Amino acid sequence: MMQLIETEELSRTVLLHNYEDLISLFNECFFSTHNTRLVKGDDEPLYLPADEHRPHNEIFFAHGFFASALHECAHWLIAGQKRRQLVDFGYWYEPDGRTSAQQALFQSVEVKPQAMEWILSEAAGSPFQVSIDNLNSSESDTHAFKLAVYTQVKTYCEQGLPKRAALFRAKLSHFYQTSPHLTLDNFNFQTLR
Repeated sequence: MMQLIETEELSRTVLLHNYEDLISLFNECFFSTHNTRLVKGDDEPLYLPADEHRPHNEIFFAHGFFASALHECAHWLIAGQKRRQLVDFGYWYEPDGRTSAQQALFQSVEVKPQAMEWILSEAAGSPFQVSIDNLNSSESDTHAFKLAVYTQVKTYCEQGLPKRAALFRAKLSHFYQTSPHLTLDNFNFQTLR
């Protein structure tokens, strides 16, 4: 259940984001229609398609983190039918400490998921921060990556979201009582962290 608290120091209402709410909202949208459920995982996020041992597609997000859940939902929402039949959508993953070339490849495949995550975060009234996910390696061009994510958000605002993404965004905006309209005015490149 959505919780609101009033902070004494600022005397304003703050929304608490519980991953349990996100699980319920996602599963309400997609369990019966796509046999897919969102699941709190442990260490690393993982997508596992249904198989002879698993009756449902499962999206595991890390440690009960709200942002991790939104990010993994974003991957699922943009993955086509063929990719949703593959473990982790068929993506490769190199752990923290990637080379510059590996980091550039990582960032190129993360633009759309992170743009979708930002859109979902905005619908949930939750802060968004880009992730280069490579803390123990050389610097990468975070400005260019942020610009690419922002540009993709702009494209989604202009062209619309894929059907499943639009459905989930609408569910989030209704639950969290945010604007039902996807407009670029809600996204500011200058404040992107």
